[in-house]
Formats: sequence, structure tokens, C-alpha cells
Amino acid sequence: MENNLPPNIAITQMIFGYVTTKAIHVAAKLNIADLITAHGPMDSNDLEHSTGADSGAIFRLLRALASSGIFMEGENGKFSLTPLAECLKEDSPISVKAMALSAGSLFYKTFNEFLFAVENGGGGRWVKTLGAPPFEYLRDHPEEGKIFDRMMTDIHGGETQPMVENYDFSVFKTVIDIGGGNGDVISAVLHKNPETKGVLFDLPEVILRSTENITTAGLNERCRLMAGNFFDSVTSGGDAYILRHIIHDWSDEDAVRILTNCRKAMNPGGKILVVEAVIPGGNEPHPFKWLDLTMLMIGGKERTEEQFDYVFMKAGLKLTRIIPVTPAICIVEGEVN
Repeated sequence: MENNLPPNIAITQMIFGYVTTKAIHVAAKLNIADLITAHGPMDSNDLEHSTGADSGAIFRLLRALASSGIFMEGENGKFSLTPLAECLKEDSPISVKAMALSAGSLFYKTFNEFLFAVENGGGGRWVKTLGAPPFEYLRDHPEEGKIFDRMMTDIHGGETQPMVENYDFSVFKTVIDIGGGNGDVISAVLHKNPETKGVLFDLPEVILRSTENITTAGLNERCRLMAGNFFDSVTSGGDAYILRHIIHDWSDEDAVRILTNCRKAMNPGGKILVVEAVIPGGNEPHPFKWLDLTMLMIGGKERTEEQFDYVFMKAGLKLTRIIPVTPAICIVEGEVN
């Protein structure tokens, strides 16, 4: 990584990255970007009145964030938005507000156990910190579950249109989205391909949260919502099974189990479409090399092409091709071996 700073200063900035994470989290929690959008530039006294937080502390928070290009302090002491601060707005098309809320709270807590994860090959410490595995915890804490769903949309929403533009779904009669969350992906596939029918498959509590989205999208007649657990079985009769950012949550053993259930359920000639990062080798930068450390904490992993080939093979599939979707994400296509 190139940096004009002396090495000790550059790495010191990295070490104190935890402060930046919490500062952005607090700014998001206090809705500061949304308040400035609604009222125009505001000073710390204005923000104290709107948030109930301490004026002096707000100033110090925003001064620090402004030094990194998040907000800008004017000569009159009023803070305005910058392009980075725009991303903390609730309704921004490039919003990462939900990510800031989760990263500075839910995920922040779990990383206290990161040393154990590295020493022991990952997994398990989420339960120690939060009392339950990730998706059980989110089920039992629905408000955090909603923020998590929004975070997934914020992180991955920009992949959806490139995905449907770069892959021909029109050849499939029925597309099944496994672990499809809020229905964003299956909705995009069906809108792009009016002759195709769809199924959104996820846990019961997720399906409850997704029903309104499918109705709003006008797809009740073409998209069935099916509740289940992909470790037990998945809806049968699909010509294509989409798993977007599903396999990376799980160990190789669990990934093989999920893929095997999809293989057993799909129609002859069907396709498995895993939408995830394919990690490059060597020192090449890739954002999912960092996300992989979060996957380590929960027992999953981001995979290389060779690692995808392995889990596909163990599930009775062969990897047929890798189609780039964005600079970071690909469709890893498989079929029965």
C-alpha cells in the first residue's frame, strides 16, 4: 500500500481506525447528516438542540470527522455535508448509514474475540459475545435485524442491476433466490425478464419482513415466498438457484451441504449461481480480503476460484464459468457434474 507518510505514522493511523469506526457510528446514530440535509449547515449548538447530545462533544466529534473529509466546518462554525458525509444520509442512493450503525455496534463487539478466532481457526466467538449464532441473534433482535437487512442492501444493492444485465436469466422458466432476504434480487430478475417466474426462499422471520417488498414490487402473481432452512432442504423445481452472499457465511462443510440441497432440488440442466467475491491471490488489493476477517469471526470465508471449485466438486457440481458483475463481485456458475 503506497503512502507518503513515514511508516510509523501510517500504521499509527491504521491502529486508531477503531476510533474512526465509532465516530462514524455515532454520527449515524445521531442522524447528523440527515439533520444537516433538512436544516442546512448547522453548528454544534444547533445539533445539541436537535439531538440532545452535548454541544462541545458534538463539535469535537465533527471536527475529527471533518479532518478526514467527513463533513466540513465553515468559517462560521457551521458544519455542512461533503461527498463522504452524503453517504450517511438515510435516503441517499449510495447510503452506508446502516453499515455504520451495525459496524460500530454489532460487529464492533464481536471483534474483541478476534485473537481467539485467529488462534483457533475462526468461528464460535460471535456466540460468546452476543449469546447466539448470527442469524439466530438477528431473529431474536428484530430491530437489529432490520438494520442488518438494510446494510446488506447498502453493501450489495449496487450489484443487483449489473448482475441482471450481465447474465441472461431469460433462458430460465423459474428462478429461485436462496436466502434472498428482502427480495431485491428476485424482484430485479423478474422485472428484467417478464416471462420468468420466481421464488424467494428464506427463514420464516425473513419472509415475514419481505412480503411487503414483493407486494410493493407488484410481483405477487409471479413470485412465491417460501419459508424454510437451506440446511434441511430448499424449494424444488427451479431452473436456476441464486445464492448471493450466502456461501461465504459458512464453512466448507456447511457450504457443501447448502449446494448439495440446491443440486438435489433443481430441474435437469439447471444452474447454480453463486454471487460473491472471487478472491485474487498474492498482494493484489481487494475489499473482500478485509471482509473475509469478519467471515472468519462467524465461521465462514471469502473464497478463491480454487476454493469455489472444491466446494462445487464436493457438492456434485462442476464450476462452468465465472462472470464478472462489478470490480469486486462475480457470478460463479455451476451445473451438475
